Amino acid sequence: MNCNAYLFALTDGGGGTVAPELGVARRLVERGHRVTVLAEDSMATAVARSGATFRRWQHGLNRPDHSPEHAPYREWELNSPPALLRAMINHLIVEPAAGYARDVLDAFQADPAGRPDLVVTSFFAFGAMLAAKAERVPFDVLLPNVYPLPARGMPPFGPGFAPARGPLGHLRDQIFRAMSQRMWDGAALPGLNATRAAHGLPPLAHFQDQVLEARRQLLLTSAAFDFPAALPSSARYVGPVLDDPAWADRTWSAPPGDAPLVLVSLSTTFQDQAACLQRIIDALAALPVRGLVTTGPVIDPGALRAPASVRVVEAAPHAAVLPEAALVVTHGGHGTLVKAFAAGLPAVILPHGRDQADNAARVTHHGAGVALSRTAAPARIAAAIRRVLDDGSHRRAAGRLGAALLHDARSGRLLAELEDVQNPTATSGPERRPARRPT
Repeated sequence: MNCNAYLFALTDGGGGTVAPELGVARRLVERGHRVTVLAEDSMATAVARSGATFRRWQHGLNRPDHSPEHAPYREWELNSPPALLRAMINHLIVEPAAGYARDVLDAFQADPAGRPDLVVTSFFAFGAMLAAKAERVPFDVLLPNVYPLPARGMPPFGPGFAPARGPLGHLRDQIFRAMSQRMWDGAALPGLNATRAAHGLPPLAHFQDQVLEARRQLLLTSAAFDFPAALPSSARYVGPVLDDPAWADRTWSAPPGDAPLVLVSLSTTFQDQAACLQRIIDALAALPVRGLVTTGPVIDPGALRAPASVRVVEAAPHAAVLPEAALVVTHGGHGTLVKAFAAGLPAVILPHGRDQADNAARVTHHGAGVALSRTAAPARIAAAIRRVLDDGSHRRAAGRLGAALLHDARSGRLLAELEDVQNPTATSGPERRPARRPT
């Protein structure tokens, strides 16, 4: 097997994307490849544990940690979906794009062995994508989630829609898809196209065209979890990466007893989730169950009140906890859900934003759990937990999803795609102009 050189350009925007994306890097390192990871300082320890070489973002978005004061924008204060979308696009995609591009070009120049065989980017690192494009280096985009771009048959991403049924459902999708396209293009294209012009690239017609210029869009999930749709030929379901985050590797113990164990895991980044965690704990207190609540690094476990039957900790290795648990209560992050299903566990989901409503729609569609509002009262949360524990159909559906996820995770498709670096670029994007550096 040839030793390939990979440059990963990763962002820490979603928290839960870090473990699977660095899991991809680790697998390549273990196969003997040379891997450099451009990443935020908040990811430095995790990059080191992957075995890859860490290189920090100098000019792109770079946070030291996930604390609220270092958030690029205060998403938990934005109640309007359009305002939230515009802020996300501006702060995570457009504003850092020129810096990401500069850092990728600097990484190319600094590598004594020359350019990498392949650049691998996070979804939000549009600037890294266009830099690779300008320098004629092939790039793949990691999508550690369901397919987020417009595609025939796929509900619009964001609102948490189930697949359209009947004329009204298709009209709903048509309206929301057009609205979403206008909002994304309006917020993203002026800044992105200015950065592309500085690198000698033609303008994009739509924001998604930047991602579609990739050789591959690698979906770190299973088609069995996502909704069926006509995806581009460059989009490939390669199975989930089920690694735990590096900071969760610590000892743990469940509350004593033999009652069913419920694992509670909300976002690892700040989404103003403390009040929701407290309501979940209050719900667990009213049930004949034991609870293990993992707060993540941004919520102080000591700030939450819990009975003796519920243990609240900052972190615990989910890979070790899930085989002992009977149910997962979560915000609906993709990583937590696929690990729960891989362990055969159903879920109760309280989406907080981002992609979580869309994940919840897929879970309920497949019958592997139930979804509630993040503001649900303890009594309603307790009723949902009791219902999912008592109704074996949710566990059976979770088991079916888990079997498909584990099969795809072990299939080898992920590494096969990444190691096939001689495969010509599969792109439906615009033709490239001669590459040049910005003046």
